[in-house]
Amino acid sequence: MRPPPKWVRRLVLAPLVVVAALVITALLPLWLVVATAVSIFIEPRLRTPRLLWMVNLYLLWDAAALVALFAVWIASGFGWRIHTPRFQRVHYRMVARMLQFLFWNAYWVLRLDIDVRVPAGFHDDDRPRVIASRHAGPGDSFILVHAVFHWFHRSPRIVLKDTLQWDPAVDVVLNRLPNRFIAPPPVSGRRRPSDHGLQERISELARGMGPHDALVIFPEGGNFTERRRSRAIERLHAAGLDAIADRAARLQNVMAPRPGGFFAALDAAPDADVFFVAHTGLDRIRTVADVWRELPTDKTIIMRFWNVARAEIPADPDERTDWLMREWERIDEWIEANRPEPDADTTPVARRRHRPAAARDGVTRS
Repeated sequence: MRPPPKWVRRLVLAPLVVVAALVITALLPLWLVVATAVSIFIEPRLRTPRLLWMVNLYLLWDAAALVALFAVWIASGFGWRIHTPRFQRVHYRMVARMLQFLFWNAYWVLRLDIDVRVPAGFHDDDRPRVIASRHAGPGDSFILVHAVFHWFHRSPRIVLKDTLQWDPAVDVVLNRLPNRFIAPPPVSGRRRPSDHGLQERISELARGMGPHDALVIFPEGGNFTERRRSRAIERLHAAGLDAIADRAARLQNVMAPRPGGFFAALDAAPDADVFFVAHTGLDRIRTVADVWRELPTDKTIIMRFWNVARAEIPADPDERTDWLMREWERIDEWIEANRPEPDADTTPVARRRHRPAAARDGVTRS
């Protein structure tokens, strides 16, 4: 569902979140007592109080961010200087701290661990980066941006779905920074407009990146589902790309990438290093029902980065498409090899620090 107009998001949704956070927090002690009692007799994993706590925490997180963002808006001269470099840095620091707080609580409440593996020398250069990741649920976007901020010390520029603007805090802060909200691809049989000028908007976002910037993009265009995977294959056949469609049909864990936006970013940032990201651990968590089933997650999310030298990226469009498919086949193979065991969600993982030791250089090389 597309987000409502900006004035509705600012004047209705944002105040509603603040009020809801205050009301739920005031009643939280009572709700936790009831939820814990019910959970003890119905299921031993305390899913009900855990989920209630995280929902309340997220609402408070959103509400506190909105209040802070409003204060920053006033300090900027009621929005007059909101897009100046100084206030851009203020907003980046806010996003970094917001994510750090959220992940610290997810670590302790959900028993969620993140294992980031990067090639040697990942932190050494002062060059912009284009980072392309598979997409497997709303959580992977937060985790990837968290990694870019805290472990790789980059300022992300993100290409993300416009539906995320339903979240008031995400809507406000990311619209004040160099990001692009795009409409998901139109679905056959539904009256949903496509995002016109998508490639030019991504090119504009990639141009002018500084040495410590990183453009983050999800070329699949949406979370992986079997239905979307089938539609992607049908779309390739309809475009006459039968060979690519046959290769896409052999992918079991990812969808065929949409190359236009990713290639636009590469062309607009010819000096940027290129990285691909594969990850596993969140594949089964896409809806509220999935969150309920998986709580407590007891999961280790493995995130693997690897880079491709710019000299290895073909200039010819057909060869470049073939190259991107090879990288996506590599992601698919990596996921298959690192997929958690079927009963892994019931086996507690070893405890580690929230900052993964694997974020150091040279943990994984290929």
